[in-house]
Amino acid sequence: MAERSTAAVDVADNSGDEPLPAKAEQATADGVAKTGEQDTSSVDAEETGTKHESVRSTPPELHSGHKLARRYRLEECVTRLDGFSSWRAVDEKLRRAVGVHLLPADHTRARSVLAAARSSALLGDPRFVQVLDAVEENDLVYVVHEWLPDATELTALLAAGPLEVHDAYQMVHQVAQAMAAAHREGLAHLRLTPSAVLRTSSGQWRIRGLAVNAALRGIRSDTPQRTDTEAIGALLYASLTQRWPYEDDAYGLSGLPKGVGLIAPDQVRAGVHRGLSELAMRALVNEGATASRQEPPCITPEDLVKAIGELPRIPPPEPAYTAPPEYQRTTYQQGSYARTTTMPMGASTVPAQPPAPLQGRTGKALKWAVSALLIAALGLGSWQLADALMERDNSSGTSNTDTSDTDKKSNEKKPAKPIAIQGAQEYYPDGKAQHAADVGLTYDGDPSTYWRTYSFKGGPELAPFKKGVGIVYDLGSARNVSAASIGLHYGGDHTTVSLYAADSLSSSAPIESMSRIAKATTNGQELKISADKPVKTRYVLVWLTAAPYADRDQFSGAGYKQAITDLKFTG
Repeated sequence: MAERSTAAVDVADNSGDEPLPAKAEQATADGVAKTGEQDTSSVDAEETGTKHESVRSTPPELHSGHKLARRYRLEECVTRLDGFSSWRAVDEKLRRAVGVHLLPADHTRARSVLAAARSSALLGDPRFVQVLDAVEENDLVYVVHEWLPDATELTALLAAGPLEVHDAYQMVHQVAQAMAAAHREGLAHLRLTPSAVLRTSSGQWRIRGLAVNAALRGIRSDTPQRTDTEAIGALLYASLTQRWPYEDDAYGLSGLPKGVGLIAPDQVRAGVHRGLSELAMRALVNEGATASRQEPPCITPEDLVKAIGELPRIPPPEPAYTAPPEYQRTTYQQGSYARTTTMPMGASTVPAQPPAPLQGRTGKALKWAVSALLIAALGLGSWQLADALMERDNSSGTSNTDTSDTDKKSNEKKPAKPIAIQGAQEYYPDGKAQHAADVGLTYDGDPSTYWRTYSFKGGPELAPFKKGVGIVYDLGSARNVSAASIGLHYGGDHTTVSLYAADSLSSSAPIESMSRIAKATTNGQELKISADKPVKTRYVLVWLTAAPYADRDQFSGAGYKQAITDLKFTG
């Protein structure tokens, strides 16, 4: 990747107080719009106040099945707009779906798109959809990015109704934290719409199109931090009310009534959380909004993160309790197997009378007979019990042998079963990722591909330079994990790996909050870790704290480093 350059997207200057409304645009974000979209650059320029570059370049005429770099096979065109096209494609080398943006090399925005893509790729933050490649080849410029088939756009979620309070809180918290981290590295989004925010199947929120979406459309801003902050405020407003906070309809949402101005979310819809309503207004304050408690406006994502931290914790909703069905008394009598007789309509059912007690001499005789039988049975049972106690000592040797055989059978361990990995994410609580986009190579079944660490000067123990590096794996559901087999690219003195039971796929959760399953060290290229007893968990952290010394290769210089080629869990 080339050195980071942010000049193409104008994200360095945070000065200026000119309002920048987050108005709706007809084009959707980053590879999910439907085909047949029209050029909307003039609409953006008039309605949003953002700056656009004019373009008249003709988009390349490609078709499904076309291959880029003999690797990326185009499958379906999802956007054709403003001189560029976006495709769903397949990376045939790694056998996974990807997204591709394509535009001619002579396009007026080609250089800025390449610069923005390379800058975004260098960030390496897993909260953003990762840029995998940015290439100029054969009169074409194309940008390859992750494709998340299990993720759902915020647009689709809002079509079903406003978000739950906890979901809205998680969305604004995670998006604000991600954008604050991006701005610290000099990167802005400038087109943060509901279609650019995704919720994965694990409940995490991810952002796509960082810097690239704006560069593709020639969007610039003199106040990038304020632009992104207002966009986050609009996303929160829409999540709480299912209304877009402006008069125009957008993204499948109805706008506010004409002439009423920007009113607080808790005045638009009953039951809206008061703290989140005020937070949305503080982010939109320079658009005419007024926070009810006259709190200072939030003009940067960092301000939003601090304001969210001051809110009381919003717990997840309690699971709904379903009462069991009421007991229905059966019409069958116990011990009766005969079919019930069908009664004619209108006939009354007379309940059966219990039999009368036995009367007279016959009844008394029967009672005496039953009593005598009970006494005899008790006497016989006592005699048999005494006889059994006397013979127990004589049979103690045999019973001990039988017991030991039974114990041996019960102590035999069941064979371990492999556990399928459903997903993974790099874990780096210090905020410095290794190669987050390559974690899928550790369980793709191909030992020739791998995820690798950077090369460290000190070792084998990575501390104190770095506490460790690792990957959190999602097993799909809570499973009993008892062992792991890890293929390593480098051998030598020495590699140390620990397994931890984690609560989520979070890349920054403190390791102190996790429970350790097992730990092992090896000098070879395969490490087997076994736990004393299985631990039930859905998420497992593979935490590498020591790496061997290896010479320089095509990917990194000489130093202490390691790479995971293939990993399997058993339980």
